[in-house]
This record gives sequence, C-alpha cells and structure tokens, in this order.
Amino acid sequence: KESKKRKRPEEAEKASEDQNSPVIQEPPIKAKKARKKELSKAEKNLENRESALEKADEEEEQKLFQDKAKQKKGASPAITKSVANSATRATVKQQKEKKEDDEMVDRRTVFVGNLPVSCTVQMLKSLFRGYGQIQSLRFRSLVPAEDTLSKKLAAIKHKVHPNAKFVNAYVVFKKECDAIKALKENGKEIASGFHIRVDIASKNSSHDNKRSVFLGNLSYDISDDAVREHFSVCGGVVAVRIVRDRKTGLGKGFGYVLFENMDAVHLALKLNDSVLVGRKIRVKPCGEKQKAPQKSPAQSRAPQDKVATTQKSKKCSNSSFIGEKANPLKKSSKPKRPKAVPRNKAGKSK
Repeated sequence: KESKKRKRPEEAEKASEDQNSPVIQEPPIKAKKARKKELSKAEKNLENRESALEKADEEEEQKLFQDKAKQKKGASPAITKSVANSATRATVKQQKEKKEDDEMVDRRTVFVGNLPVSCTVQMLKSLFRGYGQIQSLRFRSLVPAEDTLSKKLAAIKHKVHPNAKFVNAYVVFKKECDAIKALKENGKEIASGFHIRVDIASKNSSHDNKRSVFLGNLSYDISDDAVREHFSVCGGVVAVRIVRDRKTGLGKGFGYVLFENMDAVHLALKLNDSVLVGRKIRVKPCGEKQKAPQKSPAQSRAPQDKVATTQKSKKCSNSSFIGEKANPLKKSSKPKRPKAVPRNKAGKSK
C-alpha cells in the first residue's frame, strides 16, 4: 500500500509536470513565430520603400541629365565663341612671344657679306671666335650648281654654281655685347678682292642715309670690291651693298654705298654718269629717289583743271539730285503756266 501511495503522488507530479511543461513552452514559441512574421512584413515594407526611393532618385538623375544636355546644346554656340576667342588670344600671344624672341636673336646675330665661295665654317669661327662664344653659324645666298639641289645640300656638298663668286653668312653669338664687338671686322679684307661687310641682322638697326649714296644702272655681274674701288677716291667707304636676286645671285642693277663722313657724299655725287664696268652709273643721295620727278607747268596745270571739272560735275550731280527731290513741290506752282499758254494762243487765233 505504501508503494502504491508513493507511486500515485509521483504519477500526479509527473502528470502535473507534463501538463505544466507544454503550457509554459508553447506561448514563447508562438510569440517568436509571430514576431518573425511581423519582421518579415516590416522588411517587405522597407524594401518597397527603398525601391520606390531608388526609382525616384533615378528619375531625378535622368531629369538632371536631360536638363544639362539641353543647357549644353543651348550654350554650345556661346562656348564655341569663347573657345575661339581664347584660341585667337593664345595665337596672338604666341606670335608676340615669337616676334620678341626673334628680335632678341637678331640682336645677337651678325650678318657677314661678300665672303668668298671657298670660305668654310672653321674660317668663320676663327675670324669671330675672339669676340665671344658663338651659338651657331649658317651660310646664305648660295647658288646651287644644279636646280635639283637645295641650298642646304649645296652648302654641305660644296656644289656651288661656277659663276657664283661670293657667299653670305650669319653668325649668332650667345651675348648681344659680343655681336656689337664683332662689328670691328667690317671692311676687313679676308681674301684678295673680298672686303667683308659686317652688320647687325636686327631690323631695328638704323641706316644713316645722310652718309649714303644710291647707285643705279649697275651691271648685273658687278662685284662689291669694284664699287668700293670706284668710290674710294671720295673718302673712306664703310660698306657696299648691291641688291641681288636670291635664286641666281646676280645683281638687280642698283645698290648703296655708305661712307665714313658726310663730306664724301658731296664728292661721290660728282661721279654721276661716270663709267663703271662699261656702264654710266647714276649717283644720287639716299632719299631723293622717293621724290616725284618735277613736271612742266603745263603738265602741272592739267590735273588741277581735271580736279576742278570733277568737282563741278560732282556739284552738278548733287544739285540735280536735290532738284529731283524738289520737283514734286514745284509741280504745284507750274500747272498755272500751262493753263495760261493755251488761253493766249486761243486769244491770238481769234
């Protein structure tokens, strides 16, 4: 009996435990499931909201892109104009800088004329090396032996036309003061019959017209030394320049002579119509060639008469034009006269 009594309360406890255990464990499981379901719904709502926001952002970006494209299309001509203006300004600046650089280089450059064809780079260097550091040397006014050869190749290969007797050159110094010092070599005889002419290559270098003489009707084959000898009687000759053709090297028939003093110019003018290499040359002071030749009084009056007639014709044309404008006003007064004329005629007929 005691064992049965013990079993009953144990069974009761077990039953009570069995009854209590599901009641206690089930509710939290159900709550968890409910929470999970609720979280999934919230997540879905959030996802929907995020997708809607993303779509709205994409639409806004597309609108902004379209607006920018329209603005670019509308502003494209203005942009092109501004770009063109900036490009032109840049080109102008570059041109100015190039000009300035070229002027600076020209100030450091020395022109050497009337060099013999046999002159080489080493000879030029030895001649001007004592005045300063030389940056570069180049020969000019070369006449190639063949038309197919360029002047550069002719200078490198020493293939010069047999009739060519002289060559010009440019010597570029590293300093401007050295180029000025090199002018001392002007008029120096480096070979028999070759007095070189040394001058600054800058365009700004002034030429003294008061000490110069213009020469005309020169022979095409004349040399600088022949002119120098012809005018050496007048005084010291600083330089002789004969204008020549770049392609052939022949003279164009005129040139210039620069003297040391102005007194030599008066003596040189007396050599006008003198014979030089079989031709009577013209000698005139520099600047006189620009003056127009004097005309006779009859010829001088003719253009004035023409001017007067043209002015009169212009005045007449202007007055006629004004009359055409005034005709409509005069027509109001003129109709009275034609009316009176037929009446008089009618009275005479009677």
